[in-house]
Amino acid sequence: MEFLYEYGLFIAKAVTIVVAILVTIGGIVALASKQGPEGKGALKITSMSNQLDDIKHEIESEIFDKDELKKRHKARKKAEKNKQSDTTKPNLFVIDFKGSMDAREVEGLRQEVTAILNVAAKEDEVLIRLESPGGVVHGYGLAASQLQRFRDADIPLTIAVDKVAASGGYMMACVGNKILSSKFAIIGSIGVLAQLPNFNKLLKRNDIEFEQHTAGQFKRTLTMFGENNDAGREKFREELEEVHTMFKQFISDNRNGLDVDKVATGEYWYGSQALDLGLVDEIKTSDDYLLKANQDKQIFLVKYALKKNFAEKVGIAASTAIDSVFAKVWNSIQFTK
Repeated sequence: MEFLYEYGLFIAKAVTIVVAILVTIGGIVALASKQGPEGKGALKITSMSNQLDDIKHEIESEIFDKDELKKRHKARKKAEKNKQSDTTKPNLFVIDFKGSMDAREVEGLRQEVTAILNVAAKEDEVLIRLESPGGVVHGYGLAASQLQRFRDADIPLTIAVDKVAASGGYMMACVGNKILSSKFAIIGSIGVLAQLPNFNKLLKRNDIEFEQHTAGQFKRTLTMFGENNDAGREKFREELEEVHTMFKQFISDNRNGLDVDKVATGEYWYGSQALDLGLVDEIKTSDDYLLKANQDKQIFLVKYALKKNFAEKVGIAASTAIDSVFAKVWNSIQFTK
């Protein structure tokens, strides 16, 4: 009897836990459904000039005495009086692009580019703070095309690479009129990579048949579950070479004088090495570039963010976490010494 009592108590506890989990899930689903479909995104414009000035004034107030602060304040007031208005300064628009493997950030980029093109003048400038190890060809091809819109509109475009611009990331970077790089940033990796596992032998050992039907000789070249052949492998390699050729041509079109064949080996280089090879134009961090630019330009950070409901936020958080893990593993393999 005691056994039955304990068993019944265990069942009751288990049922209680299951019910609690179901109620929690139901609450999350209900909350997500109440929030409705995805809303439109919104642009956020932040004055980086004001932020930099505030930092400068805050530091001055800590390190200078009252007399020195008074002198600096008077000098600043006099300069502002002599200068009719800061609106006479040209603008420097800043975009942050931190790319994932699937280049999902392109949607925000295209909105930011469109917004800037609506107001930018020829004397203005755009700075892209770029960080990406590359990813899918079509995604980064579109990202590079978005940056090309600035070049087509004769708006000077500067690319700053503080950490990494490799493969598709460098495809974006080479569109810039000028490429800045920190000394140890990862630059290059001008190549094309494709890999996939094949489980055909495993299926055969377990008496599992796999069927795949196509119309067209090369509708499918390689497969994960079927038996691959030499013709399919050769065609797959040809397609990779075609993409690589397009990649090299794109870089050659945008980086005059660069020996593309010398650098398009799939290798990567650090910033100082990349400068010697002609992959970048100057060794400088984005921070130093902004500090100097703030002396004679108004600097604005332009950011487009999509409004998402609760369920989408949870999904994106999970996707971002997975992507981050893969990116860290990839970087640890590719970019460590």
